[in-house]
Amino acid sequence: MSDLLTALLLGILEGLTEFLPISSTGHLLIAQHWLGARSDFFNIVIQAGAILAVTLAFRARLWQLATGLHDPGNRDYVAKLGVAFLVTAVVGLPVRLAGWELPETVAPVAWALVLGGIWMLVAEHYAEKRGDVATVTWKVAVLVGLAQVVAGVFPGTSRSAAAIFLAMLAGTSRRSAATEFVFLVGIPTMFAASAFAFLELVRDDALGGEDWAAVTVAFISAAATGFVVVRWLMGYIKRHRFTGFAVYRIVLGLLLLAFMPAGS
Repeated sequence: MSDLLTALLLGILEGLTEFLPISSTGHLLIAQHWLGARSDFFNIVIQAGAILAVTLAFRARLWQLATGLHDPGNRDYVAKLGVAFLVTAVVGLPVRLAGWELPETVAPVAWALVLGGIWMLVAEHYAEKRGDVATVTWKVAVLVGLAQVVAGVFPGTSRSAAAIFLAMLAGTSRRSAATEFVFLVGIPTMFAASAFAFLELVRDDALGGEDWAAVTVAFISAAATGFVVVRWLMGYIKRHRFTGFAVYRIVLGLLLLAFMPAGS
C-alpha cells in the first residue's frame, strides 16, 4: 500500500475516532498493527487536523462566546472552560513529566475499552435519573479537567468519553450540553498537548525525514472527517443514547484481547 493511501486511511481514522467516545488510541493501535507505525510528528499532525475540525464545527459558538463577554452567562461559561483547561494543565503537566502513563499496547488499551464501555452504560443510566439539566456547574468544570488527565494516563479510555460521562454524572445530564462543553474544552487542551509534544520532538532533535505529501494528506483527511463526525454526533445525541458506542467499545476490547498479540 502506498504511503499516500496509508496516510489517507490513518487521517480518516483519526477524524472518525477522536471525538466519538470509542478511543482513537485503540483504533490507531489496530491500524498501525496492519499499516505500520508512523512517526510521532505524523501523529501530532493528524491530531492538529482534529483540532481544526472541532474548531470549525463550533465556530459559531466560539464567536458567540468571544463577542458576547458582556453577557454574564457567556462570561460564566468561558470562565468554566478556563477552569477545566487549567485543571487539566496543572494536574496533567506533572503527570506527563513524571511519565505516568500506561503503554499503548493491546492489553491496557483493550481493558480500557471494555471497562470504559461498561462505565458509559452505568453513567448514562444514572445521569438520566437527574432529569434534563443543561447547566454546567463549577463542579462539572473541575471534574471534566480531571477526566482529561485520567484519559491521558490510561490509553484507550477516550478523552471525550471520560469527560462527557463524568460531566453527566456530576450534574450536566443533557447529553448535548455535556458534549459541547467537553468538545470546547478539548480545543485548548488538544492544542496544548500537541504543542508540548512537538516541543519535545524539537528538544530531542527527533524531527526530519518526513514525507510531507503524506503528512499533508493525513492532516486534511483528519480535519475533513473530524468536522463531519462532530457535526453528525451533535445531532445524533439529541435523539439517541450513547448505548451503541458503549457496546461497540466492549466488543472491540474483547476482540483485541482475543486476537491481537499481547506485545503489539
